[in-house]
Formats: sequence, C-alpha cells, structure tokens
Amino acid sequence: MWQLVAKALLAGVMIAAIAELGRRLPAMAALVASLPLVSVLGMIFLWHARPDAENMAVHAEATFWYVLPSLPMFLAIPAMLRSGVNFWVALVAGCVLTVALYLLMMNIGPRFGLRL
Repeated sequence: MWQLVAKALLAGVMIAAIAELGRRLPAMAALVASLPLVSVLGMIFLWHARPDAENMAVHAEATFWYVLPSLPMFLAIPAMLRSGVNFWVALVAGCVLTVALYLLMMNIGPRFGLRL
C-alpha cells in the first residue's frame, strides 16, 4: 500500500512542479512536461512488479503508438485558443479529439500488426 501512496505522491509532485515552473517559464515547463518521465517511471514500476523482458517490450512499443494519437491535441488547443475559443471549450475539444484518435488507433492498429 505504501508503494501506491509513494507513486501517487511522486506523480503529484511532478505535476505541481511543472505547473509552478509554467507560471514563470511556460516554454521550459512545456519541455519538462513533454519528457517521458511518467512513461519511464511507469516502466520502472512495472519492471519492479513483473521483471519480464517481453512484457516490457510490449508495453514500451504500445506506449509509442499511443503517444501518436495524443499529439494533435497539442496543436488543436493552441489553434482554438488563438481563434478566440474559450479555454475550457478548447481543452474539452482537445481531449475529445484525443479520445477519438485513441479509439481509432485501437481499432486500426491491430489490423497493421500492432500489439496494443
């Protein structure tokens, strides 16, 4: 149980640090947020729980393919904001776009031999 709490606290600290950095240096916060810190930590925790090379390989490869559908959100949101769309509307629209693209990836990925 303490490991779950430690993981949650670590994730919370990372998010808070990025938010605080973003108040002063938005581009630097974006750089830190774009680092695959969560993925790397997730792989470390997964390896600790189940040290299986094939399982880790599947996880890492699937992570790559799931990153791709999330990228358009980071172009759609600024485009909407610059067009005068309300922040919350732009954020929700970006999230809906990402979910739709995830579902599309889950549907078409296996047809191309992707293990998702």
